[in-house]
Amino acid sequence: MQVAASPEAVFRLLDDHQRLAAHMEKPSLMMAGATMHIDTDARKGQALGSVITLTGRVLGLHLSVTEQVNEYAPPLRKAWETTGTPQLLVIGPYRMGFVLTPHETGSQLRVWIDYDAPAGGWSRWLSRLLGRSYARWCVQRMAADAAQAFCGDCTHGNA
Repeated sequence: MQVAASPEAVFRLLDDHQRLAAHMEKPSLMMAGATMHIDTDARKGQALGSVITLTGRVLGLHLSVTEQVNEYAPPLRKAWETTGTPQLLVIGPYRMGFVLTPHETGSQLRVWIDYDAPAGGWSRWLSRLLGRSYARWCVQRMAADAAQAFCGDCTHGNA
């Protein structure tokens, strides 16, 4: 997605994990009306090895995932991955991140996720049904939120 800001400015925005994952803190259809609370360590998810934890409840079930930053190359790349066994419904362990490329009108932003299905039971079945849609929604939301932050009065749909 095109973002009307320099890679440095976009990286600063996305490096704030509270802001990057803000879509998880708001009820939505893709979250089945649930919300997740985001906590970070003292490094706020802004350093190699930093830890981010998301917790919440959906349909009466406790959800939690711990992530650790495993690639940190400002102002162009950042990646993080789950540690331990995530307690999620439609995706299991994952690695995700973003890449910024300078562009004549600002930056080209690519947000990505590679994920596995949960280990077993009905979550594995649910992952086959909804995992791809959920993952796509999540990365599109992150990219669109970044573009909107630098857009002023324009609106963006999904990337």
